[in-house]
Amino acid sequence: QVQVVESGGGLVHSGGSLRLSCVGSGNINSIYGMGWYRQATGKQRELVATITEIGGPHYATSVQGRFTISTNNTKNTVFLQMDSLKPEDTAVYYCKANTLHQGRTRDYWGQGTQVTVSS
Repeated sequence: QVQVVESGGGLVHSGGSLRLSCVGSGNINSIYGMGWYRQATGKQRELVATITEIGGPHYATSVQGRFTISTNNTKNTVFLQMDSLKPEDTAVYYCKANTLHQGRTRDYWGQGTQVTVSS
């Protein structure tokens, strides 16, 4: 079992920046990747950025060049630096941990953190 907790959301003006943090706990040795997703009101949850142990970061086209996903060289912590924020970035941001344990994969989600960008 892995528990995932996000932090760092808030209200910011258009063009501003926010930094989200995500920490996984529990069976952290099973984590092989982490990522950020978001869900705006009335829309489906979508990928924002992911990073894995063996692969580099991957970004959605809509955030490429504005957002940066990173780790602190541990497998259970991931950050999302969001710059040049736009009103359309407003959403609940979720962190997901990808795990592999005893040959089975399983994803664990956090509760989400609200990001609101005012125009």
